[in-house]
Amino acid sequence: MLKKIFSGVLIALAISCTATPRVNKEVAGSNNLKADPQQGVIVKDISELLTSYTYKKVDLNDSISNLIFDRYIKNLDPNRIYFLDEDIKEFEAFRYQLDNDFKSGDLSAPFYIFNVYQKRYSERQAFSINYLTKGDFDFTKKEQYVFSREKQNYFKDLKESDAYWAKKVRYDFLNLKLAKKEPTEIKEILKKRYENLVSQSNKINSQDVFQLIMAAFTDSVDPHTNYYNPSNAANFNIDMSRSLEGIGATLTMENEFVTIKSVVTGGPADKSKQIKIDDKILAVAQGKDGEFVDVIGWRLDNAISLIRGNKGTIVRLKILSKDQDISATPKIVSMVREKIILEDQSAKKIIKTEVRNGRTFKYGIIEVPAFYADWKAMQAGDKNYKSTTRDVRIILDSLKKENVDGVIIDLRTNGGGSLLEAIELTGLFIKSGPVVQVRDLRNRVEVNRDEDETIAWSGPLEVLVDRFSASASEIFAGAIQDYGRGIIIGNTTYGKGTVQSALPMSRINPTLGDKGGQINLTTGKFYRISGSSTQHKGVTPDIEFPTIFPADKYGESSEPSALPWDEIKSSNYTKVADLTTVIQKLKAMHDARMKSSKEYQFLLQDIEDFKDLDKEKPLPLNEVELKKLREDQEAKNLAKENERRVYRGLEPLKKKDVSKSEDEGVVVKAEKTKEDKFDFIQSEAIKIMTDYILLKK
Repeated sequence: MLKKIFSGVLIALAISCTATPRVNKEVAGSNNLKADPQQGVIVKDISELLTSYTYKKVDLNDSISNLIFDRYIKNLDPNRIYFLDEDIKEFEAFRYQLDNDFKSGDLSAPFYIFNVYQKRYSERQAFSINYLTKGDFDFTKKEQYVFSREKQNYFKDLKESDAYWAKKVRYDFLNLKLAKKEPTEIKEILKKRYENLVSQSNKINSQDVFQLIMAAFTDSVDPHTNYYNPSNAANFNIDMSRSLEGIGATLTMENEFVTIKSVVTGGPADKSKQIKIDDKILAVAQGKDGEFVDVIGWRLDNAISLIRGNKGTIVRLKILSKDQDISATPKIVSMVREKIILEDQSAKKIIKTEVRNGRTFKYGIIEVPAFYADWKAMQAGDKNYKSTTRDVRIILDSLKKENVDGVIIDLRTNGGGSLLEAIELTGLFIKSGPVVQVRDLRNRVEVNRDEDETIAWSGPLEVLVDRFSASASEIFAGAIQDYGRGIIIGNTTYGKGTVQSALPMSRINPTLGDKGGQINLTTGKFYRISGSSTQHKGVTPDIEFPTIFPADKYGESSEPSALPWDEIKSSNYTKVADLTTVIQKLKAMHDARMKSSKEYQFLLQDIEDFKDLDKEKPLPLNEVELKKLREDQEAKNLAKENERRVYRGLEPLKKKDVSKSEDEGVVVKAEKTKEDKFDFIQSEAIKIMTDYILLKK
């Protein structure tokens, strides 16, 4: 399809950029980075692509320019602690000019904005270093420090900025003081931290700035259309090849913190049982005895280079959990790096039972981490190539031999993958028929079908999903729901219903060669066989649980530039069953259980705690108050943990079970107990399955 769309058209895009930069100002205190001519060519080419050759065709006008401007400023200074109000007022002259600039290949305005940012960044670190020598570190006063400023105004002048940064340095100092560090040592640690931040800033080059500009550009048009400069394109393709050596986690940068974005099932981070999505990495150390390197405020790629390493080597991380505020003491997590081959993170089975009415029901739970396939092995004719469908089929055969009463497909945190695998996996549970519809950028609709009439499992079926089940997961869950083939349980899914195609920029413009990077373009949209799009709304479970992750912050609906939900004509398909009545009965039985379920109350409490932590709260700069706040939070967390342990028949933890380390952290020993394996949603899904079987009888 791509050849038909792009062949003979893309070559005609502009191949040179000769326009004189519109903004030609030097910024003292910055490295005065500027775009190179090739970057001007790339932004011109991508402007043409986004206008004419993507599914979401847009006019690059003042409206889009406005979005790019706001997103770029926010990406540079999300916490509003660097730019001054006078800077933003000066930048306003560029707000409605970026669209025209990009069409002509002129990047001078966003590069100028970055140079001002770099100047302010260096100024703030210089102020922090100077304050360590001359500042007031009396922590008996009644003062407060506001960590999150993203909803506040920019500083009106340097005096207001200095006042804030003085508090920030005092807070950093007090944190280390509460960790039993001596004043001289604290000043050395912080001086080294701030100097390192300046050093990292000075290492930023024009390619890095260009990547930031292009991210603001493409994200303003579509959240899944992305440009990658050559370095990032290489990293992207390494990730797509599903092979790397490290801890098995993807990272992002949030408010100067390296943050866990996802954890690879079966990798070192997952095995540690101590690292979760949204946890922050504060520092990294090599080996058993290596010195910790503070990575707060670092460039993400530099932090990743410290965390990645050769298979078999040890890395230690200081982790601040997602359910802790920044005043908490970090824990130390030690891991042995492994070779992470995502193709080997295969579908796995678990057998669980439930006793009801004097009978033991046996269930096979199949955890599917991704929709994967070894395309190279398949194309080479290897009959035993690895794929999701092949693995699940083998598991189903083994479950039938074990005489299970029902099967549960667990797609929670499954972000998707191969469209073909989603279709073929669906085919294991239906005789044959349409599975998903795809509409391309010319509005042509193709119906993708399962043509294999064999059924691997015809018995009772459930599918578990959550907010992070996306793309191919939504295709599978939506098809099972539309056919009435099984019951969908969990949270409303992510809502990513678009198709992306990766194209090297050299294919679009041969003059760019191998230095042009890569563009991932949205070229189509998924629709369920019922005609409903999975885009934006996702798949709504038949039996839904409350979620910790709200839709306005997590998922496609949180993206302002996301494509809307819509419908097309339904495919011609025949339902396996109409489960409407039985689902109503199952939901009533589930709701009755939840009224008296202690585990359900634990879930609701977690949601409330998450909401509370998400609120902007000032932190005390008084030593006694901050110490008490931290101790109270740790006591609260311990009490909450012990309430659950006792309810589950486990020994409660004591304060001594969590020991202070010598290097400013808390060492938590991972216990491999039945608590680690307990899964409330999965447990309730088993009860719902038993209800379903008994209702059918």
